[in-house]
Amino acid sequence: MRKAIFPGSFDPITLGHYDIIKRALPLFDEIVIAIGINAEKKYMFSLEDRKKFIEDSFKNEPKVSVVSYEGLTIDLCHKLDAQFILRGLRNPADFEFEKAIAHTNRQLSDIETVFLLTAIDTSHISSSIVRDVIRNGGDYTILVPESVKIK
Repeated sequence: MRKAIFPGSFDPITLGHYDIIKRALPLFDEIVIAIGINAEKKYMFSLEDRKKFIEDSFKNEPKVSVVSYEGLTIDLCHKLDAQFILRGLRNPADFEFEKAIAHTNRQLSDIETVFLLTAIDTSHISSSIVRDVIRNGGDYTILVPESVKIK
């Protein structure tokens, strides 16, 4: 069984994340969306909200599940018996950053990283841009799945 972990903070999930996951579904038997927890980071949305946004986005997709974790992604891969890490690439800076992490992960484990390029119409979207739009009262709904609702 081909299982991939798609790690991130998902604060919040964006249409870019959503697109990568949907396009990766034919490649894997299971995709685990893994919400990383970093005690040093201040999130806009609670872990519970972020998890709900993702679960609601993929409620009709049995191949997708959601977990939260702390520590190394490769440790989570071993714990869940996943052979792959899925990552999206928006631009050359993403590639350089993700390449270094992928090389390190390969040195530390047998986990392969699979990169998908973001779609042209979502390549400009990042969670930090979405948070900035929200903070400033803009229409964030054009950047995120319908499940992302601000209370």
